[in-house]
Amino acid sequence: MDTASMTKRINKDLVVNGTTIVTEAAWNEELNAKHDKLVTWLRAQELEGVLLRRHENIAWLTGGAAEVRVLTPGETGVASLLVTAEGKRYYFTTENEAPRLQDEEFCALDFEPVVFPWFADSTFETAQRLAGAHLGSDTAGPGLIPVNLYPLRQSLNESEIARYRWLGAQTADATVVSLQEVEPGLSEYDLEALTAANLLRRGIMPSVYLFAADDRIYKYKHAVARGARLKKFGMLNLCSRKWGLAISITRFVHFGELPAELGARFRSSAQVNAALLDATRVGATSAELFRAAQAAYAAEGFPGEERFHHQGGPTGYGEREWVATPDGKQTVVNHQAFAWNPSIRGGKAEDTVILRGEEIEWLTATPELPVINATVNGIVYPAAGVLVR
Repeated sequence: MDTASMTKRINKDLVVNGTTIVTEAAWNEELNAKHDKLVTWLRAQELEGVLLRRHENIAWLTGGAAEVRVLTPGETGVASLLVTAEGKRYYFTTENEAPRLQDEEFCALDFEPVVFPWFADSTFETAQRLAGAHLGSDTAGPGLIPVNLYPLRQSLNESEIARYRWLGAQTADATVVSLQEVEPGLSEYDLEALTAANLLRRGIMPSVYLFAADDRIYKYKHAVARGARLKKFGMLNLCSRKWGLAISITRFVHFGELPAELGARFRSSAQVNAALLDATRVGATSAELFRAAQAAYAAEGFPGEERFHHQGGPTGYGEREWVATPDGKQTVVNHQAFAWNPSIRGGKAEDTVILRGEEIEWLTATPELPVINATVNGIVYPAAGVLVR
């Protein structure tokens, strides 16, 4: 993109704790490219505009600069965006939310505010008046045409990847700190609290909590905390979010010698993970990736293990944008993030990575912990081992 011809979409750098993560110039390049992509898409779809209300799409279009979340589990927040096929940009909110949103979320962005009384929100009608009746939206509303923007956001650009690197490194570090604080006798709720605190104090939101102890790790693939007290074997399985981006990571701690059979399952899980990473190449289909996992489980002596839980898939602005299935037709694109999560009866590998050409970049490396190196086609793919204490 010719930077001299760019519209100024944002007037600040992204700085965290005194470190510049994304420069103003790079951020503007990202936001201009996304705006142009969206407007081109609108015209190709013969839409007069699109109303964005879901968090993932607002975060994508604003480059993570605007956070409109108040209710943590809500799919929508206290503002929505309107982009017209003519290239006009608005944000809609209510009078009680408008001062903070202007001061802290949209002040550096080029969106024009449209404000309503909290008791008389007319977002849908006003959006159609500003853009036209043929209006798309990522949520249901009267007269709106449903749209899916995932194809526009699946390939990440360099400034998105810079934010993702920071989030992956910080989440990994918070997970290691939490793992080192775990002690026998703590409950699964304590494990949740430790990890959430270590993320929240970094300005990172936990979005998935799957924390388990001992037998529950073996019994359940999605072991949400139920208060069991840790004896020997603990699992910290979580997702985190910032700037709209999602990180997935799982780490384990074992007090006392790791049983040989369990250690072998971790090595086999790492090998399946390596097979999936090796197969994660531009153009590979969801079905081909599923078969790669299926074959790897069989080669490790666990045929059919893939039937007990999904194996993961691409991430980015959703914890999983899709998962690999036997008949899946989705395809891998370059600069796409993935979180594979193969598991074998207590053993598991889960990290967040990005495909960059023919290389896999590991976003959630934890060099302080044991590493299992698995090799496929002569390429070494690391996975985390169990911290034995």
